[in-house]
Amino acid sequence: MTQPVIHWQEADEERSAVWRSESGMPPPKRVMIADDRMTADSAFRLASEGTGLLWSGDFQNARQLLQALARRMDRKPRKQRTPTDSPGAAFHQHRQAQSQRARTLGMVLLPLNQDYGIPLRRAPDVRQACEEAYGKAHEASVVSLREVLGLIGAHEWRKKGVPIAALGAHIHPHYGVFSPVRGEYIGLVAEAPLPSLELAFDIGTGTGVLAAVLAKRGVKRIVATDQDPRALACAGENIKRLGMERQISVEAADLFPEGRAPLIVCNPPWVPARPNSAIERAVYDPESGMLRGFLGGLASHLAPAGEGWLLLSDFAEHLGLRTRAELLAVIEDVGLKVLGRIDTRPTHPRAADADDPLHAARKAEVTSLWRLGAR
Repeated sequence: MTQPVIHWQEADEERSAVWRSESGMPPPKRVMIADDRMTADSAFRLASEGTGLLWSGDFQNARQLLQALARRMDRKPRKQRTPTDSPGAAFHQHRQAQSQRARTLGMVLLPLNQDYGIPLRRAPDVRQACEEAYGKAHEASVVSLREVLGLIGAHEWRKKGVPIAALGAHIHPHYGVFSPVRGEYIGLVAEAPLPSLELAFDIGTGTGVLAAVLAKRGVKRIVATDQDPRALACAGENIKRLGMERQISVEAADLFPEGRAPLIVCNPPWVPARPNSAIERAVYDPESGMLRGFLGGLASHLAPAGEGWLLLSDFAEHLGLRTRAELLAVIEDVGLKVLGRIDTRPTHPRAADADDPLHAARKAEVTSLWRLGAR
């Protein structure tokens, strides 16, 4: 696929470079050179108008400018909710505000050399972080500073890993693969009674964390599937690091592998909304596509008396994006029955943040492991 190109003028000369954006943001139509002399107020006005600011000054000053822009964005008055606003309306308003914030802050741009080096004073070495996200470098490019900072953070998480209590070990997420920082759903898989120790399928494995938990519990063979190349590489690396290659095989598949299993586990994205970027696909599931696909194919892949474990938050229900009745209707329509349910409450910090516009939904949220069987 041909990558977009960004154009600008520098020293009375027309310049261009490949545009990189993991979020899928198009290159700014207007770009100007900016440096340490630019004030935060001027930068905020230009960025708000959609002008890209290609930085040529000190890298650390660019970071400080981005922080100043973020403070100005956060000071902008929010649209006041009225008593008639639904939770769903508040959610969509919140998403629009997030999208606008990302677009504005994404206007501070950095040049990358052909080897992903940043040709600015006091710039960190981001070559490995960029290669992990973008692949091998071939040509000079331009990227938003905000994205580069995200790459650096993801690289650090990949190096140090996320501690998983149920494993007594770390899982190392790759860039663009959902990180298991919320451990409540992992705890449910670690504690639910196993219907069999012979074979399990882990659908949409991501980092491979649930497959690893099942292996730790003694399941003899697990087939972990995903259709995202990054997730497949991430899961494979984690399973090798944990020494579980004999128990777990990783396969590229759209949901189910071949055959039937007495246990099939799936942790689909929890919110039925359209993602704003590829990275958000682990959280947002348009029209509950993956959820419906898993439920629709589960009965035909379960062994007799087998169980499907659906890990799902009711956050979408509190937002008015999906009802419990709709979920139960889908389960019944595809020939499944509910064998039981294990619930837990999230403990993440945002659930206690009263200033979060979605605080009421987060505070009421319950994460469940639905035990499903064929009728």
